[in-house]
Amino acid sequence: MYVSVPSILVGLGGKCLLDWTLVFLQREHICKTLLGVFCISLAIVDSALAVCVTTVHVHADGYVLLLGSRLTRYHVCLLVQIVGQVYSALQWPVVVSAGLDHFCTVTLRLNSIATRTRWLACSLVTALLWLLTALYVFLLSDFTPVMEDVPHHQIHQCFVLHTSQILQVAMLLLLTLCCAALHAGCSARLFKNLLKDQITDQTRAHARKSVVHQAVHVFLNTWALFLVFLAVLFLTCVEIPAYLGLNATWLCFLNSLLIAVVLCVACPASQLAQGLAAVPPDSFCEWRFTFSSAAED
Repeated sequence: MYVSVPSILVGLGGKCLLDWTLVFLQREHICKTLLGVFCISLAIVDSALAVCVTTVHVHADGYVLLLGSRLTRYHVCLLVQIVGQVYSALQWPVVVSAGLDHFCTVTLRLNSIATRTRWLACSLVTALLWLLTALYVFLLSDFTPVMEDVPHHQIHQCFVLHTSQILQVAMLLLLTLCCAALHAGCSARLFKNLLKDQITDQTRAHARKSVVHQAVHVFLNTWALFLVFLAVLFLTCVEIPAYLGLNATWLCFLNSLLIAVVLCVACPASQLAQGLAAVPPDSFCEWRFTFSSAAED
């Protein structure tokens, strides 16, 4: 789809403002998780892209000189397409990497590691994600830029790729969350008819069910409206520009959803009951759990 350059500027400006606002609001713990560090890097890339597009667009001659090279609106459209393709290709690697980070945090209690060490590790993984994804886009993917065959000063709109990965990721993770909830509920019902000597397993099943239901409840209380928004996008088949698809709001939603999925899958009921479990930081959801005395044993 074709989008005018001013519309691209407005979209990038709003995205940068939202990115840095969320980074500022999460400044106390944003460097403690992979998604937090990646969010900072995304805000930096978005800002650089916005500055580049703005500088070329507002220049009277339609081009600027950079290190002896002339950058025109042709290069702006090309850059927007490349960045959009990289953002689309990053969706699944970021989900998998962040999911593993959260899973290790919950099961291995990695939050006890020093903040500086975690920040260095997350920064290294983030740099590798950007590097490997860029190499994939340039060397292995079938990405082909689409440009208008007109002089650069006559270019007033750019062809922009759209992304569908957001809805795919959300549907897969929500499906996983639903399966975990159904499994916990079925397990609890199954143990109701067991013998008394298996009371421990029954207690664990009920504790697991409690963790899953509370995790789902906490997640839905915070993100229900955003889920409705995603459902509207899915039902109306709205095309999301690729350069806007990967943003800080989506990463915050993804962080909460991955925490809910990991808690439902790993389900550290006894650790949660005793206050020993490590839950990744989340600025939107308050992951507090309550248990009966039996669940703490």
